[in-house]
Amino acid sequence: MQDMASLFTKPKLLPFTVPATLNLAKLNPIPHRYRRRIRSRQRFYSRADEITRLKSSFNVLETIRAVQRHKWTLHDLQYVVLAFVGISSLIMAPAPAFLKLLALVGGTLLILMPITSQFFFPGLPIWVYLVYFFCSRFIPTEIRPHIWVRVLPALENVLYGANLSNILSAHTNSMLDLIAWIPYGILHFTLPAVVVGVLFIFGAPGSGPSFAKAFGWMNITGVTIQLLFPCTPPWYENEHGLSPAAYGMPGSPAGLARIDKIFGVDMYTTAFSTAPVPFGAFPSLHSGNAVIEALFLSYCFPVDLVGGALIAAAYFYITKAYWMPRPQPDKSTRWDYEYVEYGDRKSIFDEEFGSGSGTLSPTLSEESLSFRRDVLGMDIPDQHTWDATTRVTDNGLRQITVAA
Repeated sequence: MQDMASLFTKPKLLPFTVPATLNLAKLNPIPHRYRRRIRSRQRFYSRADEITRLKSSFNVLETIRAVQRHKWTLHDLQYVVLAFVGISSLIMAPAPAFLKLLALVGGTLLILMPITSQFFFPGLPIWVYLVYFFCSRFIPTEIRPHIWVRVLPALENVLYGANLSNILSAHTNSMLDLIAWIPYGILHFTLPAVVVGVLFIFGAPGSGPSFAKAFGWMNITGVTIQLLFPCTPPWYENEHGLSPAAYGMPGSPAGLARIDKIFGVDMYTTAFSTAPVPFGAFPSLHSGNAVIEALFLSYCFPVDLVGGALIAAAYFYITKAYWMPRPQPDKSTRWDYEYVEYGDRKSIFDEEFGSGSGTLSPTLSEESLSFRRDVLGMDIPDQHTWDATTRVTDNGLRQITVAA
């Protein structure tokens, strides 16, 4: 009977436990360098697509939710300053209140819609600069500072030992005028857009917005210095000598008037004669483009170029330290990037690894997530974690560049 019962009873199984020292990953015959590639292809979404894709939604609620998720830092004070400068400039303008309100609502809508915010929000400093520059003519004369006439010529003689602006512009001819006019009168206004396009296609994702931010803030700072420290340019000394200047005096196209005479078209005479900031000689915001050409056309002192170059260099290195994506030599276009490193901070955005302080962190930092959601428009899951199955090898570490 016992034998018959044993036939129908289930045999007892010995308990099976995995030893703590057993590493199942070592049993995988696929080498680690190929294992990472296979696993990246098996993911249900591509990290490279998340980096390079553009938004196509018109839903403003997506931007509002992104702002609610954003982790605010001291860097965000720049938007408070931009709002103050932009709204103050609109208030000073003598346009009807309805047009001001329409411009404000239209600009807000362009920033809130994801399909337009990816272009207009990174360029917000540039738009504010343009409004700030053209509305500065409406600042009341009673609150404007004194116009300095002798400061820049004196500094020029101290630094260079001669009046270089007059020496370089003393001898002119039509051919030299045309050579100087192309970079100073045309490329100066078109090259920023060309640079943004080149950075968008051939640079790391986010390079275009970084350039727009630095370019806009450089010009805002330059215009602010010009308003607080107004100085007469070389054409004023040639036309009026060292006599005191007064607000309300017309500007001058200087050497660009010769271009109008060559072509028989009023391209610069009227525009520069009614310029919003006729006494904004220092710093020169043309210094990054046409240094020698600007000197030849007698539109700025050499010391102005030094001031403009210092401001440009300051904003370039600030942007490089905090927001500028690092270019990778083996990538030719933005669509080749699988991860992006920003500035000099020890952060990384990879399809396989997270963000950390010089190590392979299990998770992306909240600051990096907020930046990529709000600025770059990446739809990154809130709980994106590293699966902790990839072994850190020398080959893997060589694929990641971490700042010292």
